[in-house]
Amino acid sequence: MLKRYGFFGVLKLSVSLIYTKIFHPQARLIRLPFDIRNAHNITIGKNFTTGFGCRIEAHPHGEKNGKNIIIGENVEINDYVHIAAAEKVEIGNNVLIASKVFISDLNHGNYSGLDQDSPLSTPNSRKLSSKPVYIKDNVWLGEGVCVMSGVTIGIGSIIGASSVVTKDIPEFSIAVGSPAVVIKRFDLDTKEWILIK
Repeated sequence: MLKRYGFFGVLKLSVSLIYTKIFHPQARLIRLPFDIRNAHNITIGKNFTTGFGCRIEAHPHGEKNGKNIIIGENVEINDYVHIAAAEKVEIGNNVLIASKVFISDLNHGNYSGLDQDSPLSTPNSRKLSSKPVYIKDNVWLGEGVCVMSGVTIGIGSIIGASSVVTKDIPEFSIAVGSPAVVIKRFDLDTKEWILIK
C-alpha cells in the first residue's frame, strides 16, 4: 500500500478509514473530504465506497422526516460525485459511478407545463421543482455523466462518459450523448450487445 499511495497517501487513507468507521460504520471507505448535508434524510447501504470530494445533499420539501436519498449496497462512487435531492434519488445495489458525475431530482424553476418560470426572474428566486430519480441495480455511469430529474435508468444499463440523461433508459441498454440515446441493447438469449440501427 505504501508503494502505491506513498506515505501521505496512506496517512490520508487512514484518516478516512477512521472517519468511516466512526460516522458511517456500514460503509467500506469514505475518502475525505466528504460533504453530507441533512444526513437524517439520507440512507447509505453496506459497503459504500467513495472517492475524494464527494457531496451528497438532501433538501427535503414536503415530508421532512422521509428519506430523500437512498443508496443501496455495494455502491462505489469516484471523485467529485455530487448527488442532490429534494424529493427522491434512489440508487440500487452494485452501482458503479465514475468521477465528476451529477445526479439530481431538482431544478430551480419550472420550464414546462403549467406555471412556467420567466427568464426575467433571477434563477435563485425561482421555486424548486423536483421529480424522482431511480438508478436501478448493476448500473454503470461513466465519467462526467449528468442524470437529470424525473429519470429512471434500468437494471444493468451503462451510460457513456459525458452523457446527459434527460429521459428514461430501459434495462440492459447502453446509452450515450447529450441528450443520451440508447445505442445498444443486451440480448438475454444470445448473450450479446446488439447495436440499435
